[in-house]
Amino acid sequence: MEYTIQKLSQLAGVSTRTLRYYDEIGILKPARINSSGYRIYGQKEIDLLQQLLYYRALEVDLDTIKNIITAPGFNGILALNEHHDKLLEKRKQLDRLIANVEKTIASAEGRSTMSNQEKFEGFKKEIVEDNEKKYGEEVRSKYGNDAVNKSNQKVLDMTPEEFKKADNLSKEIKETLAKAFQRGDPSSELAQRAVDLHRQWLCQFWDGYSKEAHAGLGNMYVADERFKAYYDDDQPGTAEFLKDAILIYTGEK
Repeated sequence: MEYTIQKLSQLAGVSTRTLRYYDEIGILKPARINSSGYRIYGQKEIDLLQQLLYYRALEVDLDTIKNIITAPGFNGILALNEHHDKLLEKRKQLDRLIANVEKTIASAEGRSTMSNQEKFEGFKKEIVEDNEKKYGEEVRSKYGNDAVNKSNQKVLDMTPEEFKKADNLSKEIKETLAKAFQRGDPSSELAQRAVDLHRQWLCQFWDGYSKEAHAGLGNMYVADERFKAYYDDDQPGTAEFLKDAILIYTGEK
């Protein structure tokens, strides 16, 4: 069965403007243009749009989606299985947060009691699972399962005060590091202050601190593109600057 852009828009709940944009950027082109100049979409394009919308629901950016679905080896069935697994993960996270909100409402209405510790359970579990998904394999291979498991448990056992302290430290690190980067000297007092804050932040999560492990993490910030992108987001070169500052701080340079 074939669809005009208008009919496809109604079927998928996507605006015609969006479909035209997908055509312009080459992520979803119509099967053909008819004699009247209308875009016509077939079953292949319907299936591809469904895949595209699944990726968008998982908050994948369009450039990445395009690289995935236009790759010669793209496997639609395999992609659907991956969508299924990721959506189940997302549902677990949402179920946990919903349960936490329901507990909070019941507590506020006087129907039950809720400790301050419980108020942050959903958020802490989400942080642990998100970090495992993004960096678990690399960090476990570098530091071992025991160290990572202890670190995860430390997060889950955090009091509200400790949770807030870690969050504040994270913000202070970025602000101090940004100012130090502008000065360009990783050995400066300000840069070393940023690294000391970084050490304090790590101690909120690590079961034990060592200079060697800190230096290894600094090197990972440059070697791993995901870590590098986090620090280079506002000012490219910040990850390299932080690595150098850490190596100076730890005496490993």
